[in-house]
Amino acid sequence: MPLFYLVQADALFPVNNKIPLSLYVHIPWCVKKCPYCDFNSFEKNDFFDEEMYVKALLIDLDNEYINYQQDSLSSIFFGGGTPSLFSADAIHRIIQHARQLFKFTDIETTLEANPGAVDVEKFSLFKDAGVNRLSIGIQSFNEAYLKSLGRIHNSQQALSAIDAAKNAGFENINLDLMYGLPQQTVQQALNDIHTAAEFNVPHISHYQLTIEENTYFHKYKPALPDNDLIWEMQTLSQDVLAGNDYQQYEISAYAKAGKQCTHNLNYWRFGDYIGIGAGAHGKLTEVASASMPTDIVKITRAWKHRQPQEYIKQTLEGKSLSGVQELNQRDAVFEFLLNALRLKQGCDMKTFVKHTGLDCAVLERAVENIDSSLLFFDKNKITTTDKGFLFLNDILEELL
Repeated sequence: MPLFYLVQADALFPVNNKIPLSLYVHIPWCVKKCPYCDFNSFEKNDFFDEEMYVKALLIDLDNEYINYQQDSLSSIFFGGGTPSLFSADAIHRIIQHARQLFKFTDIETTLEANPGAVDVEKFSLFKDAGVNRLSIGIQSFNEAYLKSLGRIHNSQQALSAIDAAKNAGFENINLDLMYGLPQQTVQQALNDIHTAAEFNVPHISHYQLTIEENTYFHKYKPALPDNDLIWEMQTLSQDVLAGNDYQQYEISAYAKAGKQCTHNLNYWRFGDYIGIGAGAHGKLTEVASASMPTDIVKITRAWKHRQPQEYIKQTLEGKSLSGVQELNQRDAVFEFLLNALRLKQGCDMKTFVKHTGLDCAVLERAVENIDSSLLFFDKNKITTTDKGFLFLNDILEELL
């Protein structure tokens, strides 16, 4: 079954008005499932078969390529799970297959890695395979908190992994950190952010631990810091990051100048993306003609079977698609805002028109009841105010 029902292939994505396209590759296995994780991930002994999974991924990508009819990619992202559990050869095969289809050259290619699942040699092999950006799941440098989070690495491995990435030749590195951890103090949260900043990597992601449904922490809730302490952790950490030349460009993302994550920016700007792998999601925008570049036929989301074994079976049978949804106008506006308002600088109106095919008046009507102290809107741009950025959830609730 095809992923989407298309208009004429040669009418899609006119040369001068292409909506950026990214590729997301989901590797669903981990050594151990973390108690806070609600991602589609499974412990490695559950139907782990690298060779069959890669075979399914390549078939999946071939099918997607036919559907999208796009000639270039802006980024590739290997997420999970723990993609670094796979061999460098497997990662290389996927990148090379994408290169044969899309004929890209130097694009951002990110691989998520955990300090407890990789070593110096494997980092080097990943770089040789075509990965040029590593996202390392540190979460904390504190031994006690690593244990409470169910992480399989210790604090020394966390430190060593960053050095290993640099020694392997990676210049583009992201560190994932969490705050608001069980019984964490403000000073302990600041110790983590100071340690990360000292490595002077290009990018740091700083997330608050939240309790999600269908997780161990949801069933057995740990004692988390109260809201006042969490607020203090966040604001003081932001001061540390700013003092070390990290610019906040998204709710949880901080980067040195020019080092924002291309792949995530495409999500937040409502770009298109191919999703391959168990549970992966994709988004496709269909354009009617080159003469009417903003005449969008429809925007469609689709997703794959979640269970790896079922995904492999169905993909090999040509049935990787699990579900599909066409966005109506209201959905398109809400999803655009859900993503774009995460960006500190918001989004310009040209991007809204190009990526939704809607007139600015539609967006204006959608936000007309939002307090002007929270949201700024004019013919050129929509963005939250400084106050609105702090209360983004309240804005989004008003739009529902």
